[in-house]
Amino acid sequence: MKPGVFTQLYIHLVFAVKYREALLAKEIRNEVFKYISGIITNRKHKSIIINGMPDHIHILIGGNPNDKISDLVGCIKRESSAFINGKDWYRGKFHWQDGYGAFTYGRSQLNDIYNYISNQEIHHKKSTFKEEYVGLLKKFQIEYQEKYLFDFFD
Repeated sequence: MKPGVFTQLYIHLVFAVKYREALLAKEIRNEVFKYISGIITNRKHKSIIINGMPDHIHILIGGNPNDKISDLVGCIKRESSAFINGKDWYRGKFHWQDGYGAFTYGRSQLNDIYNYISNQEIHHKKSTFKEEYVGLLKKFQIEYQEKYLFDFFD
């Protein structure tokens, strides 16, 4: 970064396991999330919190303005898939679904979004991933077409 450049960018990323398979078992999530945090840090972002459910993931970062979000997400998906597949946790291959959501927050909202991501298991006792994701799109007034959303099977 150049001298005299100051930024504060908080970005909430959301993406899903291919076919929304419940492959991110509780027993492996912590290891996967630590690996993803390392990817984020290596790209000079700040990893704030990563959590999720067996079929999707939420990541909150302090963003590096010199790295495009699409490049970061592509790198996270590619490298974490290789990591997971290298562990031989599954018979087949692990893949992330195409697409992602990226939502920005201000500093005053960090506590709320941190707690929201931290409490995913509690949250999903009340709503499905589809309800959650479409709710985020609506909250941020993002126009979308149903056919381009994740494959939802609930």
